[in-house]
Amino acid sequence: MVKNKKIGFFEKYLTLWVLICMGVGILVGNIAGTGIHVLSNMNIYDINIPVAVLVWLMIYPMMVQIDFTSVKNAGTKPKALILTVIMNWLVKPFTMAFFAWIFFDYLYQAFINPDDAKEYISGAILLGAAPCTAMVFVWSYLTNGDPAYTLIQVSVNDLIILIAFIPIVGLLLGVTNVEVPYYTLFTSIVTFVVIPLFAGVVTRIWLIKSKGKEWFSTVFLKNLKPVSIIALLTTLILLFAFKGQSIINDPVLVFLIAVPLVIQTYFIFFITWGFGRLIKLPHSKCSPAAMIGASNFFELAVAVAIALFGIDSGAALVTVVGVLIEVPIMLSLVRFSNKFKF
Repeated sequence: MVKNKKIGFFEKYLTLWVLICMGVGILVGNIAGTGIHVLSNMNIYDINIPVAVLVWLMIYPMMVQIDFTSVKNAGTKPKALILTVIMNWLVKPFTMAFFAWIFFDYLYQAFINPDDAKEYISGAILLGAAPCTAMVFVWSYLTNGDPAYTLIQVSVNDLIILIAFIPIVGLLLGVTNVEVPYYTLFTSIVTFVVIPLFAGVVTRIWLIKSKGKEWFSTVFLKNLKPVSIIALLTTLILLFAFKGQSIINDPVLVFLIAVPLVIQTYFIFFITWGFGRLIKLPHSKCSPAAMIGASNFFELAVAVAIALFGIDSGAALVTVVGVLIEVPIMLSLVRFSNKFKF
């Protein structure tokens, strides 16, 4: 029997780090006062420069790991890939928008005013339209998923993000009566996906050619990993410097925001898992497919929420809550997947 694997120290305690960053952010916000808003005004074409730099540092280490030449092998065993694409792009964004609309516009109307509800729905839509591209490698590893096929699934999703993210987000934001600044949305996807993707591909090709694949994997990627972690935590500190106090003052709001996000996560996982079983996928491909659908590319969602609505917006708050709840939920799904292997 294959032994269940252990999650890395940082990944395992990501929720704890988020909580620590919340405390640090609140402290920084209280000390800086209105002075911290200087950072939120450092914009070029509606892109906040400090946040953009931090997000590049988060996303680049993920992009540099993707071997897009693996996509050419996807056609040999397409069932799991087709399931992943359907769930991530034809189901997940729309179910997230539906759950957010039901909760924020109707079930919560006695607690949340309509303007805030629109921003919360927008943040949820951004999470739902950004399938996971990094942490899914962790979830796949922990459930003994096929690493090569997981790479193919992630690579294809990264390519689809370039084409589908803007129109899907634009459509769903429009449906919820939010004015869509398409120029900012387009600028965001170029800034936070295209540029780090291009840099990652060029770096990967150049380093493997000059240093070899083993050096690239064992030295370069190992040394690069802390950069992504530090950038993520620093970004969270910035976010909580603006919004952390409101979380402390109104924990009920955080709970209300978390409920539809939790429902969406479990819903997408189990529907993907069920269809995977129905079409007789092996566990090593079914589990990663379900994990990709359930988890989110929260770095992209946070970045675009800030670019579209501002660093202290309700939309940004929803994406941060998404970070807060994702790891505990995904670990519970890892346990489920390992318990019901087939």
